[in-house]
Amino acid sequence: MGNVLRLLGKCCNPSPQEEGQSLGPHGVTYPTPGVAVLAHDLFHFDNTGEVPDGLSRHVVSSKKAQANWYKKLVGAWKEAKPPPKSPEAASKLIIETLRRHRKEDVEGVLAFYGLPATDAITGVGQGLPLSLPGVKLQFTTLPVDTKDVADGDTITVYVDTKEARESAQVPDSVRNAVTRRSKELAKKNYAEANALQKQIFKAGYRVSNGPNGDILARKYRIRLRGIDAPESSMPYGAEAKEALRNLVGGNSLEIHVYEEDQYGRSVADVYCNGIFVQEFMLKKGLAWHYVAYDRRPQFAKWEKEAQVTRIGLWASSDPEKPWEWRKDNRRGV
Repeated sequence: MGNVLRLLGKCCNPSPQEEGQSLGPHGVTYPTPGVAVLAHDLFHFDNTGEVPDGLSRHVVSSKKAQANWYKKLVGAWKEAKPPPKSPEAASKLIIETLRRHRKEDVEGVLAFYGLPATDAITGVGQGLPLSLPGVKLQFTTLPVDTKDVADGDTITVYVDTKEARESAQVPDSVRNAVTRRSKELAKKNYAEANALQKQIFKAGYRVSNGPNGDILARKYRIRLRGIDAPESSMPYGAEAKEALRNLVGGNSLEIHVYEEDQYGRSVADVYCNGIFVQEFMLKKGLAWHYVAYDRRPQFAKWEKEAQVTRIGLWASSDPEKPWEWRKDNRRGV
């Protein structure tokens, strides 16, 4: 943690020319004290596991997610050569380390330290990117029902149609069915209301109860990008499904869709409270790196770590690969 210690002396000793400037969230002046305070907070987290007070007022994710960010930031800071000394360099480190997390959270962390959210990201002052390269669609889901986890790499999720993009795409037939269903329920005509609910569901939507009334949500079937979990009837298939259920159940997910597969599923990277779901499954030894469709080196690294420790399916000396299992079963072998 030597990089952090070298910056601690700046934290509480602003230079004379900084006197009288506006104060940041830690009661120190901009611009360089923000870097020093970040260093101080990372040093403090590395020793205590505590995130700084007041951060929650700037971000939207939980304390658990915040701790995950700071763990990553500590690692990135230790590896940085040289360590960040300017606001721009500190911003770049934060953005690159947390780039897969929610945009609102990354912006909130930067604002918390009074760090810029423009040039350090793209070099042309365009601000935070709305999505990563290759991402075609990005959204946050409603809390996931555990019954909607099909197996270790497939989840059905729902998105509130109050979001502007979703609202513009709801078919008139669905809107009309929702209105008619409400009227039938008011008249206690439950048979007709249930028939309309089935019509809505068949169109790829559902109506559920929310704290402020009914919620119309659009359905997405998500295939976790870059991994292949054991099929349900394979060894560790049940364990993979249960692990994924325990992770995402009851939580809203951040979804980055890259493409649609031949079965109409959205192939996506998925994040749950700051946890990269594919990383979680690979490190638990409950999925293979799907090399035929994804060559990301970190996936290979996480799979290798699980193999070395013989965790999960790697307890077997020669576990059957799910893509080979599917091929054999299609042939009736």
